[in-house]
Amino acid sequence: MIHRPRILRASASIRKMVQETILQPHHLMAPLFIVEGENIEEEISSLPGYYRRSLDKTLEEVSVLYELGIRSVLLFIKCPDHKKDNAGTEALFEDGLMQTSIRAIRKHLPEMLIMTDVALDPYSSYGHDGIVKDQEIVNDLTVDVLAKMAVSHAAAGAHFVAPSDMMDGRIAALRQSLENAGFHNTGIMSYSAKYASCFYGPFRDALDSAPGFGDKKTYQMNPANRIEAVKEVLLDVSEGADIVMVKPALSYLDIIREVKNTTHIPVSAYHVSGEYAMIKAAAQKGWLNEDQAILETTLSIKRAGADLIATYFTKDIVRILNNA
Repeated sequence: MIHRPRILRASASIRKMVQETILQPHHLMAPLFIVEGENIEEEISSLPGYYRRSLDKTLEEVSVLYELGIRSVLLFIKCPDHKKDNAGTEALFEDGLMQTSIRAIRKHLPEMLIMTDVALDPYSSYGHDGIVKDQEIVNDLTVDVLAKMAVSHAAAGAHFVAPSDMMDGRIAALRQSLENAGFHNTGIMSYSAKYASCFYGPFRDALDSAPGFGDKKTYQMNPANRIEAVKEVLLDVSEGADIVMVKPALSYLDIIREVKNTTHIPVSAYHVSGEYAMIKAAAQKGWLNEDQAILETTLSIKRAGADLIATYFTKDIVRILNNA
């Protein structure tokens, strides 16, 4: 034989030397769920080992993440039911929980990159990502509110706004609004190919943001479609997105690769709550090795083409990599 591929697998040192996919802590984004109050740290039942935290506890967590080498957090707000309406009113207040949290993190740890969720579902009395009229999610009125929300986040100090709503034309509207308000350096990480997935259940538990009627299939994408994802990504790039995202990750690795091959800007992927919960549940049953499953699935997302990965396993991944 003249070809012996096993030579490159003969030892741990050789395998590491020729490893094609490299995963580092700075490739990860840590989602954080923030609630009103003080000294609150409550575990999310459907996301074992993950927590909702008040702002004071969130600042402590940000410090821990930074020490581990994580350089980006993705902020989500749990809005109390009595503050929800059909106009996103609570989302726009200068002293709202999101805006206050951004300013606090910027002051506490200026080096941490802050990305903020821009969508109406946490603030909506209907649990939808947009304004509802006659049981329909209205696109253009929603985009107007999203643009104002993005500007308010930028004014508070967000480095990137991350619209997750899947409304048409919202990237152009956000970019123009940010420019008009003088926030030329605020980036947009667009959830460009966000599918109508069953894997979002634990996330909706975390924020109490499940739709109050119907589903989200009129704006989130059909899981059967691949070419549509490319179209959505190219539209967002043309409208001014700086980073594009595919969500979920594990069931859409082919889409991540398709997007990576199509575009020339960074590609992110969201390793979503249901994917996290599946691994946790199987590990608790003793059906698989949790650390190995975490690393293998995260490497698969990176290998597929994701430059950045939002995942609830951030701290676990760093621990595993440090012990490798």
